[in-house]
Amino acid sequence: MVLPVKVSIDSVTHLAHTIDITQNGARLGALRTELRPGAIVVLQRGSKRAKFQIAWSKQLAPNELQAGIECLQPLSNFWGVDLSDSSSESQKESQQALMTLLAGRSKPERK
Repeated sequence: MVLPVKVSIDSVTHLAHTIDITQNGARLGALRTELRPGAIVVLQRGSKRAKFQIAWSKQLAPNELQAGIECLQPLSNFWGVDLSDSSSESQKESQQALMTLLAGRSKPERK
């Protein structure tokens, strides 16, 4: 899920966005500065702030990085999204159908 966030690194704030989120962490994209695994950053989402640790970082282009982060101080509903495991059966079926459709699109076309 793509959500805008502010990432504070050494008292400097950078704009980024999430790519994937979980209750305990996320994958960030649109980063423009190098992040080292083990470094501590502060994420802000709306009025909520929390400390995260960089788990990994990957350079995608000369000026674009992604990073995996783990929450050091979990806050309830930090992302503003319900991430509970209690999905209804119809939601699971819809998600499975979408994943099947997307998987079919990723295959090379045959001519």
